[in-house]
This record gives sequence, C-alpha cells and structure tokens, in this order.
Amino acid sequence: MDFALAEHTDGYHIQAFEPGLVRINERDFTRNLVLTPTQLLEDWSASMVERLVPADFEALLELQPDILLLGTGTRQIFPPAACYAALLQRRIGIEIMDTAAACRTYNILAAEDRRVAAALLLR
Repeated sequence: MDFALAEHTDGYHIQAFEPGLVRINERDFTRNLVLTPTQLLEDWSASMVERLVPADFEALLELQPDILLLGTGTRQIFPPAACYAALLQRRIGIEIMDTAAACRTYNILAAEDRRVAAALLLR
C-alpha cells in the first residue's frame, strides 16, 4: 500500500508498506525496525509478537516517546502484558495494531509533531 506523497523536508516518514516490507525515505526495509520522526533503529532484534520479552523494549525506553505504536504483522496480536509494563510505568502510551495500521497512524502523529515511536514487526 502506497501512502500519499507529502512535503517533508526532514525526519523519517513511511512512504509505503506491504507485508514484509516498509519504505522509509526512499529506502526499503525487510527487517523489524523502530522509528521516530528523528531516529531509525534498523534490524530491531524482536521476534514474533508471542515471543516478545520486556528486554525487547529496552531500546524503545531510551527514545522517550509519548506513545509507542506496536505493529504486530498482518494482524493485531497482543504481546504478553509484562512486555509493555515498563512503558506504562514510565507513562508511555502503547497502541497495538497490525503493521499497516501502525504505519498509517505513525505518519499522522509524526505530521502533528507528536513524540511517537513505531516498533514494526515485518517478518
């Protein structure tokens, strides 16, 4: 799914998504990743949603977003509650959705200059 072309001069913006691939700033990625409007963490080591552990979210805490969008692949799957307890303790909101929805939502929140991070599971 291609996203509408927007006039962005800086930061990271999602241009397209299809299962297993996301295009960010003219680059295609096929591995799990985390992005904010100002940072891109390629090759996020997390695996399947069901296998997520609290340690998978450590790098996300350092980004200090107000909200984290967790894209769980082709369908919405909730990870174990312990995985996002540390986020909630730090008053970081979390929204869990399929990865296509997380990509669309990320672009909206980033365009609003929100402190958003998207953790996207692509494989």
